[in-house]
Formats: sequence, C-alpha cells, structure tokens
Amino acid sequence: MLVLYGPEVDLTHKFDVVVVGAGAAGLFCAGQAGQRGLKVLLLDHSEKVAEKIRISGGGRCNFTNRDVGPANFLSENPHFCRSALSRYTPQDFMGLLQRYDVPFHEKHKGQLFCDRSAEDIINLLLAECARGEVTRWQPCSIKRITGGPDGADGYQIESDRGQIEAQQVVIATGGLSIPKIGATDFGYRIARQFGLRLIEPRAALVPLTFDGEAWAPYAQLSGLALPVQIESTPADASAKQRKKATVFSEDLLFTHRGLSGPAVLQISSFWREGQPIRVNLTPGVDLPALLLRAKATSKKLIANELASLVPSRLADAWVSQDPALQRPISDATDKALLDLAQRLADWELTPTGSEGYKKAEVTLGGVDTRDLSSQTMESRQAGLYFIGEVVDVTGWLGGYNFQWAWASGFACAQALAARHFARPV
Repeated sequence: MLVLYGPEVDLTHKFDVVVVGAGAAGLFCAGQAGQRGLKVLLLDHSEKVAEKIRISGGGRCNFTNRDVGPANFLSENPHFCRSALSRYTPQDFMGLLQRYDVPFHEKHKGQLFCDRSAEDIINLLLAECARGEVTRWQPCSIKRITGGPDGADGYQIESDRGQIEAQQVVIATGGLSIPKIGATDFGYRIARQFGLRLIEPRAALVPLTFDGEAWAPYAQLSGLALPVQIESTPADASAKQRKKATVFSEDLLFTHRGLSGPAVLQISSFWREGQPIRVNLTPGVDLPALLLRAKATSKKLIANELASLVPSRLADAWVSQDPALQRPISDATDKALLDLAQRLADWELTPTGSEGYKKAEVTLGGVDTRDLSSQTMESRQAGLYFIGEVVDVTGWLGGYNFQWAWASGFACAQALAARHFARPV
C-alpha cells in the first residue's frame, strides 16, 4: 500500500474579529464590522438568534426611544455611555429601519415599536450581517479563550466547531436575565479571566415581591392596574434627598406576590434590599379637598366615595384595614380623612425581594467601565471588547437598553476597523 505524506493541514479557522453573542449588540456590531472590510465570525451557544429581541415589547420590540441621553442610564460611571450614544443616535437607527422599509410607530413617551413584529428587527440585523459577509455559527459553544497579556498576538478560541484564531474578540453575551432563553455568566467569566473588574450584577426592570401577612390585603387585587407616581429612597432620607429622588409616573400592576407594571419595573433598578418604595396612588388629585367636600355633601360610605377617585377594589381593600374608615363619610373626623389622603398619596412599603433573573428584563451591573474605553469599548486587555448588556450600563424601561446595544456596537465596530487597518502588514 502506498502512503503519501504531504504538508500538515492547518485546520484552524482564522478571522479578523470574533463576536461572541448573537443578540442585539452582537448582531449589530458584527454587521457593522463586516461592512468595514473585516472578516468576522459571529457565534452563539444558542441555536436561536436574538431571542431577547423576539420576545421584547410584547413581540413588537421597543427598539429605541426618540429621546435618549446619559440621564436615562444607570452606571457606576454615569458619563461612560455619553460618547457612544452621541455617535449613534435613535435617529440613525430609525434611518436604518426606513432603508429596510420596516414600519414602526411611537407608543408613548418616545417609545418606538415595530408595526408588525420583532422579526422585522431580527431580519434587518441578519441582512446587515449578510451585507458584511459575516460568518455565523449557531449553535457553537466556546470552551476556552486564550491570549497574551497585551493582545499583540491575537486570541485563540477553542470551540466545539474547532480551533479559531482572531486578532480581536468582542464579548456581547448579555447578562443573567431570562435564563430560559440562554442567559449565562460567560461574559463575566471572560472579564475576570483577563483581570477586569466587575460591578456586582443584579436583576433590574423586575417585579418586586412582598411576603407575609402584610401583603394579604393586597393579594386579592391581583390584575388591578392604575397610574401612579413611584420613587425609591432610604427610609431615613431627608426632604432634600427625596426632592432629588428619581420619580416615575407610570402604570402600577398588583400581582399575587407583589407589584409589577412599568412603574415598578422602572423603580426596581434603583431599589435595594431593605429600602422602602413610596407610591402616590392618586397623582394629580387633590384628595384632601375632595374628601372634605364629600364629607359636607354626602352620606355615602367612605369606601364608596373613595371608589370615585381610585379603583373600587383598591378603595375596598384600603378601607377594610381600618375600622375608623368603615362608616359614612359624613361621620368621619377631618383628621381621619386627611390621614387617609396622606397615606394614599405617600404609601410607603418595603419589598422583601424581587422575582429575580427569571422575570428581569435586564441585568444591572457588569463589566466595570473603569476597565473599558468609552470611545472604543476596548478593555485594558488590548483587542478584547465588551458591548451591550454585559457592560455596567443599564437603561430605563422604554427602548433605552436596545439603543445602548446599537450605540455600543457601532462604536466598537468603528474601533475594530481602525485598529485592524492600523496594524503593520
């Protein structure tokens, strides 16, 4: 038998850039980098692409907000997001949608949604990747990423589809929110491996829960929604501190286990364990004056009069807890009515927890921005970048987190191309 020996075949896959994570930030960055002339590999351990986009906004994806600024984001460094947000704006992304003939509309407070389906956004991002000739491997798990301390010799990636070499690597793996669609701590582990600091992750934009008998009177209100004003400040906060507190005017939703709805999702990002939240259940209503006027003119029960100002189920639940209020309003003292008005306008209650990552829309915290460039998203480890939710930049509810995905992905793609073409041949 004749055996032929030839040169050893190199089975390593070589790319200019590997983007890890096929969500909003990863897809957008990969497409932008590919269109700038880079050979890009996009990979994800999940078989499905962009599941978070698919389920967001009730299936219509709240893809951005008309009005976006650093004040709409939480971070240990609130100025970090400023550069990227200024270089890729909501108007830029709207222009991209218009080029792809994707119809959209404004719901309220600047929130923009697809007219048809979130699939329009996913298809747009995949089309952008196709324009950039991006190679996409799904599902593909990474076993190991190695690289020198200065990143000069690039990175070696061991995957279940073979060995990969790349000069630059982008981590766009998101946070810990919604593990059932594939969320993991992979991005945090890579950050730690290369000596980067982390801001402790926590569930954000998440329903809050209340345990014990204290919640029993309100559990029966499950499904009830009403507009409120809500804030979260320490129990010993001064009047000056409360005046500076972030207050949201949104709808609140009662659940069997606690509170949800846009108002609570918003405030959950600011809330910390052991800290109370304060809810104004009658915003825009001069409740003291209305109750005192009713006392002078009506013989109805307090609960019935209150039901003309707040939902009747809430009025009944509130009055049922205080025997002094279970009487005709004409028989109540002025003090009792004024106290009732005060408690409804400044309802203070302390959550015992949240629904956690399984219900959280995003993850607060992440890769410490002190170890990243706000201009490029490159880390102290040269050639290693972090974008999107894995970074310690968390937006309010209302399209802000998707805008951060587009903006950070765009800034990163620009930097990837600049660094690649600046290298000596």
